[in-house]
Amino acid sequence: MTVSNSNEAKARAEANFKRKEEKARESSKAWADYQVQYRGVDEKIARLRALRLAKEAAEADAKGKKEAQGNNKVSPRSRWNRDPRKILSLDLQPHE
Repeated sequence: MTVSNSNEAKARAEANFKRKEEKARESSKAWADYQVQYRGVDEKIARLRALRLAKEAAEADAKGKKEAQGNNKVSPRSRWNRDPRKILSLDLQPHE
């Protein structure tokens, strides 16, 4: 009886060992898959960040150029662009 008990115990121990070994292989494979996926997400985030920063820089540059050009212009509705006779007639009308 002791021989069969020791054989059973040995078989259980070997089965436990094989299960643990299989779990270790699966977990290392899952960890590697996770790292590959995380690296892909990191690369995508870096690419999108670079695109956003380039777009913001281009918009700021365009805005700066537009402001530099726009400062010298007079609005078409400005009093300085109107006919002086019309300005005088508008100023002389009684206010209601």
